[in-house]
Amino acid sequence: MEGSCPGEKPAGDGNASNHPPGMKFCAILYLLTSGANGQVQVLNDKMLKLDGADSAVLLLAAATSFEGPFVKPSESTLDPVTSAFTTLNMARSMSYAQLKAYHMDDYQSLFQRVSLQLSRGSNGVLGGSTLAHLPENISQDAAVSDCTVQMVDCSRLNELNNSEKPTVDRIISFRHDEDPSLVELLFQFGRYLLISCSRPGTQVSNLQGIWNNETNAPWGTAPHPNINLQMNYWPSLPCNLSECQDPLFDFIGSLSVNGAKTAKVNYGANGWVSHQVTDLWAKTSPDAGDPSWALWPMGGPWLATHLWEHYSFTMDREFLERTAYPLLEGSASFLLSWLIEGHEGYLETNPSTSPEHYFIAPDGKKASVSYSTTMDMSIIREVFSAVLLSADILGKSSTDVVQRIKAALPRLPPIKIGRDGTIMEWAQDFKDPEPQHRHVSHLFGLYPGHTMTLEQTPDLCKAVANTLYKRGDKGPGWSTSWKMALWAHLHNSEHAYKMILQLITLIDPKHEHEKEGGLYSNLFTAHPPFQIDANFGFPAALCEMLVQSTGSDLYLLPALPRDKWPHGSVKGLRARGGLTVNICWKEGSLHEALVWSSSSGNSLALARVHYGDHAAVISASPGQVYRFNSELKCLETWQL
Repeated sequence: MEGSCPGEKPAGDGNASNHPPGMKFCAILYLLTSGANGQVQVLNDKMLKLDGADSAVLLLAAATSFEGPFVKPSESTLDPVTSAFTTLNMARSMSYAQLKAYHMDDYQSLFQRVSLQLSRGSNGVLGGSTLAHLPENISQDAAVSDCTVQMVDCSRLNELNNSEKPTVDRIISFRHDEDPSLVELLFQFGRYLLISCSRPGTQVSNLQGIWNNETNAPWGTAPHPNINLQMNYWPSLPCNLSECQDPLFDFIGSLSVNGAKTAKVNYGANGWVSHQVTDLWAKTSPDAGDPSWALWPMGGPWLATHLWEHYSFTMDREFLERTAYPLLEGSASFLLSWLIEGHEGYLETNPSTSPEHYFIAPDGKKASVSYSTTMDMSIIREVFSAVLLSADILGKSSTDVVQRIKAALPRLPPIKIGRDGTIMEWAQDFKDPEPQHRHVSHLFGLYPGHTMTLEQTPDLCKAVANTLYKRGDKGPGWSTSWKMALWAHLHNSEHAYKMILQLITLIDPKHEHEKEGGLYSNLFTAHPPFQIDANFGFPAALCEMLVQSTGSDLYLLPALPRDKWPHGSVKGLRARGGLTVNICWKEGSLHEALVWSSSSGNSLALARVHYGDHAAVISASPGQVYRFNSELKCLETWQL
């Protein structure tokens, strides 16, 4: 199969232009049979009929002429036919067994890093009483992860898997049986999807991911950096899949190139910027459309925070110096140019919107453009803080950008609480025409940001809870997953679990309602029209229920729904500071935990481990393993 895409986007009437030529594509199907009597016929030039063969292997190779975001399709020198044949010939040189073994080794090396087991009642008590003891003289970090929490016996495992029960029936019955093994499955399904769609050398995960089934998909399958693109990558770090972020970092690098032009041409600003909608060619300019979404310039800064998060989880100094810091500094330079002096000497953003939401203006009409929305200020604080922390590590604290950030940070307007006790979404306490709007952008500072915490800003966190109650539980899948993570950071396990019940609800795609959440029968998260992001948001949010971390603190089981999952175990979750965590709990309480730092890189020098009212301080030097009991008493340590 050969063809080419339109050279321009379809117009409003659905017609597209082929001038200039668009991207070319090719797919090749190869049939390999065994057996002396096998015969193949071609029917109607479009079907293959195979008779008498002992076995058949179908090989499919596909390629396009896409040569990167800075090469026009009409100027690409790549021949997709040649590329596809090259791939096909590589596959033909291997047997089916070799191909499968190669795939399994590649996939399992990522997937098996994390295991999760959730159990209910006394019959689900985990076998054994402790985490497996580790043999001495272990030389690899992976060996610790392979020393799994004691697992249930095979009969119990089969019971949990419900392997003979169709998935659609499991979703339907979840409302009544609340089968924890379905939660496990949805968690691991999200990890599987990320492994499948975002690997080094691929394109960035987009709205529908690689599972889009339409030629002209809604929103052009474009990544939307106002939550959707970011949520696609939320599970990568805590779920131990950091390599899956490579396409995101490549993409951010491309955005910085185009974004520098947008910053200069559109705003006369330094650094680089990207708005709410981008595409395969790293579009960074604002859109023509409703200003509630078209002119939001915080997409790039939000993406930049992922660079610091990658360092904080991996402690990869080389990545910080070569990749993260230059991009963070460029984003901060734009923000310094974008801020203007406003009320009471504060530095403000103007114009400013809260993604896709409206307020009632003083004249009584709906409006969306104001100044200094809470999300703007929360994202700016995250970027500025990331630059300062990075500069300290890299010895760049005396640069002009760093000095300007230090001067600007105290002048950013604080997060405010409104008359109704909720977090104010805009700089003024405007009336909200849609109190149960699907976005919770003004709560960014709690998650995925770090400017609101129960310990340091209890009043703000109380207002966050009021905001979530006012917003309500309903919404599309991605909104449900975000609320689940927010409730987890409020340590409200009951409401975080309620979001799981909200999400695991069967939705008929032929009769779904606008902005409805739930699951389709194949475990894709529902959203009309279809988008994939909640499948990634769910495992990330579940991680936050089991393990949370800051730059120096590690929290075990902060939002565990003890009555729903009284017994359980998780192994291989990652935390900030280069830490890996295994946890076993029984009767709703921590039983035992292993915490260790990576055997490579520069791990956190000091970490405080928390569980309930208990706390312990560890010196997490590289390769040091700590074993804790239910009261966080360190039972033993050893070196990898």
